[in-house]
Amino acid sequence: MMNVKRIRDVLNVLFMIGAVTSIVTYFVSDDRLLFFYICTVTLALKFVEFILRFTIRTK
Repeated sequence: MMNVKRIRDVLNVLFMIGAVTSIVTYFVSDDRLLFFYICTVTLALKFVEFILRFTIRTK
């Protein structure tokens, strides 16, 4: 099984990519629904990382 720290790092990188994509989509696209979908997925990734951070303590 992967180390929890490694999983959290991957989720954080995906969150950062999603955040940048959300910002670009907001300003470039006229389709606000696409922005909301991307933003929702990005926030869900961050929420999962947050849960892992506080429920599973690493040494």
